[in-house]
Formats: sequence, structure tokens, C-alpha cells
Amino acid sequence: MLNSVHGAADERFPVSVPELAKEYSRNRFPDDPVSLVMGDNLPTFDGALYKAPPGKKGWGIIYNSAIASPGRINFTIAHEFGHYLLHRLRFPDGLECGQQDMMRWDSEYRQIEAQANDFAASLLMPLDDFRRQIDGRAKPTLDDIGGCAERYGVSLVAASLRWLQYTERRSVLVVSRDGFILWARSSPAALRTGAYFKTVGRSPIPLPATSLAAQPDLLERSRGQVAHDGDVWFAEPCEEIALASDQYDFTISLLHLEPVIRLSRFDEAEEDEDAFDVMSRRLTGRR
Repeated sequence: MLNSVHGAADERFPVSVPELAKEYSRNRFPDDPVSLVMGDNLPTFDGALYKAPPGKKGWGIIYNSAIASPGRINFTIAHEFGHYLLHRLRFPDGLECGQQDMMRWDSEYRQIEAQANDFAASLLMPLDDFRRQIDGRAKPTLDDIGGCAERYGVSLVAASLRWLQYTERRSVLVVSRDGFILWARSSPAALRTGAYFKTVGRSPIPLPATSLAAQPDLLERSRGQVAHDGDVWFAEPCEEIALASDQYDFTISLLHLEPVIRLSRFDEAEEDEDAFDVMSRRLTGRR
């Protein structure tokens, strides 16, 4: 019986978003369905939701045909389907979404982009199934998360972001290029203890000189793993698992920090503050 249950669950993935979007919208909104899902030349966008031209009804979901990764295409289509369900009435002419909008979640359309991302992640990577693949207390490698990415038909970055949402570990995902951090995302446990990078509205943050991400020559077949002391990524030891992507010209670093048993009330009150600001105020108070 257990094998049949697992088999049925496996057949659910990866979700065929184009078929789902057309069928669901046709049944739920027959006068305003998704009538087209296709790739096209979108030089400045990853995906778009367009209203059908005059004389035709419905909407079109378009993804950039230049995207090489099937996982990115799948997530892009799911993202635009989220816009269709959640935002088409607010934006009757449609929406155009770039890669930075979907991955950093901090564009000028921050709220609606975050909602579309949450919808896509929930549709493609349900948390109950993801937890069965990687336990919330586990310390996965990028290969482990890559197995989930393959299961759900998404990119490694998308699967990593989903895992960060529920893990109990203090972990941070860093995406970098040309010696600088492009953006980073922390797990809730890491965020509460000040282990994060603020990249929005600030000057680019250089990579730590002794990090794997800053030393691609140390990577073997574009991969590497090393335990750092307390003076590399943060003021504490951490394990860095790095993967350099030639296809997308960036490096992914997954940082695993040691667990913290319990926060003091003082720390809990300051969990949303910048780590540097907290430490400066403490030192000033001691003086």
C-alpha cells in the first residue's frame, strides 16, 4: 500500500503548468481563460502575461524562448499563471517580469511579484512533499536539493529558496558574480540570529576573499565544499557548498551555520536589525 501511495505522489510531479493553466482557467473562467502558453522573443523579460488582442478573448502566458533551462521555464509559466489568477483584474493590460523581479523579490512590484512567486512555489513544490524528500532538520548538499529540483521540474535556485522557507537550520543561499554578491536569502533561523546580507539599495558587497565563491580555481568540476573558520562569511564558523554555473554566469553558495540553542530576550527584540548595528550598540553600551 505504501509503495502505491508513493507511486501516486510521484506521478504528480513535475506539474504540467501549461495544461493546468488552460484547463483550470477554461473551467473556472470560461469567458476569460488562459488561451495561449508559448515561448517567444522577449529580450528584456523572462515572462509576461498579456491580454488577448481585440476580437479575441482570454490571456496569453509568454516565456522567453531564449531561456535554456526547462526548470526556469516551468517556474516562469507558473509565476505568470499566478499573476493571471491574482492580478489580472488589477493590471488589465498584463504584466512583464524580468529575472531579477522573480528571483530577488524586491522589484518595484514587490508585493505582487512575491505573491506570484509564492503561488508558483506552492504549485510546483508543495511543502508537505518537499519535507518528505528533505527533513527540516537535515543538512543537505546542493546535490540533494538538485534532486528535488529535478523531481519538481524547477531550477536549483528555485528549489533552494523553497527549502530555505521550511528548514530548521541556520542556512544562507548566496548568488554571486564577478567577485560580488548579487543577492542572498537566509532561512528564518539564520535571519533571527543576524546571519544575512542586505543587498537592496546598497553598494555591491564584495565576496569574502577566502570564500570558495571568490576562488573558482579551487572548484573541481565547478563544485566544491569547505569548512570555514569564523572570519570568512560571518563572525562564526560555517560550511560552504559552492557550484559555479557556466550556463548562467553566476556562482551559488549554500552556507550552513552551526545551530544556536536559544536566543535571549535581548536578541529576540533585535532580530530584524542589521548585525553590525546590534554589535555596535552593545559595544557602546559597555563603554
